[in-house]
Amino acid sequence: MKIIDKYIIKKFLGTFFYAISLLIIIVIIFDISENIDRFIENEAPLRAIVFDYYLNFIPYFINLFIYLFTFISVIFFTSKLAGDSEIIAILSSGISFKRLLVPYLVASVFLAVFSLYLGNFLIPKTNKLLREFKNIYMEKLTKDNERNFHVQIEPNTYAYVESYVSSLNRGYKFSIEKYKGEQLVYKLMANQIIRDTVNKKWKIKNYFIRIMDSTGQKIIRGREMDTTLTSLKPSDLYEIKEDFQEMNYFQLNKYIREEKAKGSIAYKKYEIEKYKRLSGPVAIIILTFIGVALSARKVRGGIGMHLGVGIALTFSYIFLMQVSTVFSAFGNLSPAIAPWIPNFIFLLIGLYLLKKAPK
Repeated sequence: MKIIDKYIIKKFLGTFFYAISLLIIIVIIFDISENIDRFIENEAPLRAIVFDYYLNFIPYFINLFIYLFTFISVIFFTSKLAGDSEIIAILSSGISFKRLLVPYLVASVFLAVFSLYLGNFLIPKTNKLLREFKNIYMEKLTKDNERNFHVQIEPNTYAYVESYVSSLNRGYKFSIEKYKGEQLVYKLMANQIIRDTVNKKWKIKNYFIRIMDSTGQKIIRGREMDTTLTSLKPSDLYEIKEDFQEMNYFQLNKYIREEKAKGSIAYKKYEIEKYKRLSGPVAIIILTFIGVALSARKVRGGIGMHLGVGIALTFSYIFLMQVSTVFSAFGNLSPAIAPWIPNFIFLLIGLYLLKKAPK
């Protein structure tokens, strides 16, 4: 690594961490002003506010804005280099434009790995404390599903509950139906279903079971019965708002496999989240090279012109990401493809700009 490489990497990373630090301070100030009434009303302890909320709040916001501030940092310090004619001097010394990109690549790969670690491992861990704090002192992240809730718990097996109270671990008007093809072969109905949190079992009360086969029907009645129902989880009967935020990469994969094994389509938003966490770090590298290609030339308007174009491109990327994930969540677009579409489009833009930049 040459002196010029260290110089560019230092400028790149220094500008990025300085800019993101200023942003975090501003975001925290605005967040305090917005939520201070809630903290006071719910009597949140100062220690919990600082260590459980804001300390765990920082990694999330760094990763949220890392694409934008990587791009802005590259454009800011590269435009300054171009404005001071430093890039012309570097290229005149015999260093090619491709060679000039090497320190940018090194720094962007470092930030990409950093983002990959934040999104897949650190943030899910910090989110547990953060979300516990929010659930107690700010907003309820756990809520019972609407009445008349249906869920597929196994292939061709469906559960129904008229209402479920998560605080009591108790559901009312519960039933299970099993099908063979289109034919109903088993139906269980119960007035109540209760979760035994110690033994991890379900208890049903005042039940009625109807079994259909080639020989006819069999009916079983009873007042109370213990059943494991291992494929039915309490979380199937109530919602935890964006619970994937607490799952690391391996937990996400495990959840997706379990939902697919049940024949459920509930895994889709989790699969989108998984691929967003993988595609995001790659976007950092792509946006870095677009930033270099845009700002390496000295132009009228200087940094202001470069920043304007850069911010417009970054928000275009974010907009494309939102559009593609919505099409995936509510349409037929594969979750494995949707988060990569903006990367592919911006990769083509980046290759075009890099081809034009040396000229």
